[in-house]
Amino acid sequence: MKRLLSLLFLLMAFQIGFGQEKYTTNSRNAIKSYEKARYLLDLNEFKQAADELNAAIKQDDKFIEAYLLLADVYRVTFDQLKAKESYRKAFAIAPNFAPDRYYYLAESELKTGDYQQALEHYKIYKQRGNPSIERIVLADKYILDCEFALNAIKNPVPFKPENLGPNVNTADQEYLAALTTDESVLIFTRQINRNEDFYRSYKKGESWTKAEYLSSNINTPSYNEGAQCLSPDGQFLFFTGCNRPDGLGRCDIYVSKKEGDNWSKPVNLGFPINTKGWESQPSLSADGKTLFFVSDRRGGIGSYDIWKSTLGDDGQWTAPVNLGSNVNTPYDEQSPFIHPDNQTLYFSSNGWPGLGNKDLFVTRLDSAGNWSTPENLGYPINTYGEESGLTINASGTKAFFSSNNFSGYGGFDIYAFPLPEKIRPIAVNYVKGVVFDAESKAPLGAIVDIIDLKEDRSIHTSYSDKVDGTFLATLSNGKEYVLNVSKDGYLFYSENFSVEKNQIGKPILLEVPLQKIAVGKKVVLKNIFFDSNKYDLKSHSKIELQKLIEFLKENPLTEIQISGHTDDVGDDKSNLVLSQNRSKAVYNYLIAHGIAEKRLSYKGYGEASPIADNTTEEGRANNRRTEFIITSVGR
Repeated sequence: MKRLLSLLFLLMAFQIGFGQEKYTTNSRNAIKSYEKARYLLDLNEFKQAADELNAAIKQDDKFIEAYLLLADVYRVTFDQLKAKESYRKAFAIAPNFAPDRYYYLAESELKTGDYQQALEHYKIYKQRGNPSIERIVLADKYILDCEFALNAIKNPVPFKPENLGPNVNTADQEYLAALTTDESVLIFTRQINRNEDFYRSYKKGESWTKAEYLSSNINTPSYNEGAQCLSPDGQFLFFTGCNRPDGLGRCDIYVSKKEGDNWSKPVNLGFPINTKGWESQPSLSADGKTLFFVSDRRGGIGSYDIWKSTLGDDGQWTAPVNLGSNVNTPYDEQSPFIHPDNQTLYFSSNGWPGLGNKDLFVTRLDSAGNWSTPENLGYPINTYGEESGLTINASGTKAFFSSNNFSGYGGFDIYAFPLPEKIRPIAVNYVKGVVFDAESKAPLGAIVDIIDLKEDRSIHTSYSDKVDGTFLATLSNGKEYVLNVSKDGYLFYSENFSVEKNQIGKPILLEVPLQKIAVGKKVVLKNIFFDSNKYDLKSHSKIELQKLIEFLKENPLTEIQISGHTDDVGDDKSNLVLSQNRSKAVYNYLIAHGIAEKRLSYKGYGEASPIADNTTEEGRANNRRTEFIITSVGR
């Protein structure tokens, strides 16, 4: 729609004419062809009009009006190279004939990467033409683009794109790649006969498997599906659907949930995300709580702006907020991609200084919640063409994008390239696990909660896949985490782990066996903390204790014993007393927080029940533990 409106706007040039009765030719045949071309343009017959104008020029190669009108035809039909050639021929004959047309000559030069000439001709336009205030503003903006581009070309950034190969790319169009955090799954858009559908490919070693049709639950024969993003764990697909029966506007954002190898029927996110306008190009933060997207709704700064909405505690999306003038301009901002570090946003724009059309930019969120001035990713990542749709891997080392500028398999193909150091995000890692029944080994769908231990803040809450039991969560480096996994009818699972600052590309891999609630079953509370040789509960223990309280409230007939254990360092008597006091500290905490005393007991075992070898520090650490054991499940 936007392209059509632009075309109609540019066609107004044909109706304006040159403000004169006579032409710069005396050839009747040339004038006849020229007049016929004008008639054909009224009918939007561009090719036939171009043929007539070329015929007019053949009759008189000094016919300036014919050159200029032919240049306009090429320009509005997006053949900028031929437009540039025709404008130049006209001005070579008479440099001052139609000085306002220098604006369009400069435009065609800018859009074909002829920056020095474009710079000169924008300046000539301002000097000799009769520009409106609006056109002066535009000309000044494009002059800045030309100056930026000339400097960028002198200072290129490293850029070595590699085609993802024939299993992903075909003679059709492939674009808009979305990637799971572990880089194991790629979902992209493929256009066949003007119909857009999603396809999926898996990473096997260094190669991608043959792409397969994603799902008939999402893809449709009647509508286009595109502009998608994956939640970092690959469990949710957010995408754009246009003109659907359940849509609120021209294009809306939808979500589908992964169900084993298939996907659920999409659900329209509804108001306030979607409106009567145009909402598209979603990007979800790593914690799943912030959705970035593009909209032309009221209250924006330009035609298309980037907005964000957060997921409230009630599970509803809040009223979207514009990212503001640090990101959005009076022009177009599109294709947002928020990196899993939750601080680095990549997007495309034709408003910030660039190399023409849309360029890729990066902006970073500071500690005060402000976005930095966007930085152009540089040449030759950006060119005079349109660049958009960038996806960055979790470690920040590799970018995925689509292009038709290289010798690929046909049309747009998907490529990857090493991201230059200067424009990389903060590297993040991930934890990947599988939840299963401890006895049957059957995969389980369960609630997975990961908490930043120091900040006492949940950073990831989701469900493991009910078909294969897998879960995945993005993690910042240099932090300690608490993992709690729970499911009705089962004891919860407790774990803690840390991710070192330099632990890039080394994910945490976990197996999570869940035990059914039964007498004699026990859980090691791995996130109960005491200082050495003390029994005062440290503040970080409250996370785990709250989980235990929730478990007991959800299972009101269950009774437990809290047991304390030590390693074999020190004398037996001291260890026994210490373990008794530690188990009592947990017992007292539970009673103080509403758990009936009759449901609880406690006991210290000292060093009598080791679960690991006391000859190593790791073994002794495992033996120093607090557990609870089921003593009754009621009737």
